[in-house]
Amino acid sequence: MTTGVPVMAPSSASALLASSAADRRRGIVNGLFLAVSFVAAVACVVPLAAIVAYVVIKGAAALNLSLLTQETRALGLGGGAAAAILGSLQMVFLAAVIATPIGILAAIYAVEFSERRVAGAIRFAADVMVGVPSILIGIFAFTLFVLPFHQFNAVAGSLALAIIMVPVVMRTTEESLRLVPGDLREASLALGAPVWRTALSVVLRTGLSGVLGGVMLAVARAAGETAPLIFTALGNQHVNVGNLGKPMDALPLFVFVNARQPYPVQNAQAWGAAFLLLLFVFVVNVIVRGRSLRSRAR
Repeated sequence: MTTGVPVMAPSSASALLASSAADRRRGIVNGLFLAVSFVAAVACVVPLAAIVAYVVIKGAAALNLSLLTQETRALGLGGGAAAAILGSLQMVFLAAVIATPIGILAAIYAVEFSERRVAGAIRFAADVMVGVPSILIGIFAFTLFVLPFHQFNAVAGSLALAIIMVPVVMRTTEESLRLVPGDLREASLALGAPVWRTALSVVLRTGLSGVLGGVMLAVARAAGETAPLIFTALGNQHVNVGNLGKPMDALPLFVFVNARQPYPVQNAQAWGAAFLLLLFVFVVNVIVRGRSLRSRAR
């Protein structure tokens, strides 16, 4: 007499057990991988958060009006970082003026005009330049722009910062231009525009948001470089505005010098200047992210 309940074959039962065991193994492996990924993410975020929190706590307490407006005084007498702030603004601005057109034009050539092998060589050279230690760039700039003139100067510091900025601008601009649809190029060429005009008026204008973001990221990186300025600009206790042929102070140099002093006043000023640098980098990154979000929305 049959009961109507299907009887599972032995082969089907073993296959079901094997499938459930495999599912359990996949679940265990997936859980372990998620746990390891979470630990790695925490290991990346926690040091950054600790550094930012420590600099904000120590630097905000040292930030005052005298730090922003007064010149550097003798050791142990306080003073301010006005010379360093103005020096950083001048040298970073000049470096951006030099590096931005070079990086953008190099990216346009790699994307629009060069062959694939040449573009690959340019891209590889830019990637190598990004990874070169900044102290080597400082020695290079010292040899070319300081030794022949027997004078530390702000122009040499700006040129060293520009060398650091060029590959960053070039790579970010290249990525932005490669995202421009090819239909826009074809439409411009079909209307009779030459290739150079298409590259400048259509491709570059379409990817302008990403280009500006790359330039600002390069500026943020250059603003925090210390080693190239030690070999070139050297530093200056007095405010130097416009005289780029003389030594000039900068915020990274100010932090480097004052952090090593045995005086609490100088140490506090170093923390205040570090907080200013951190605030500058934070503002630049917020602006870049905001522009990126607006471009995506459009």
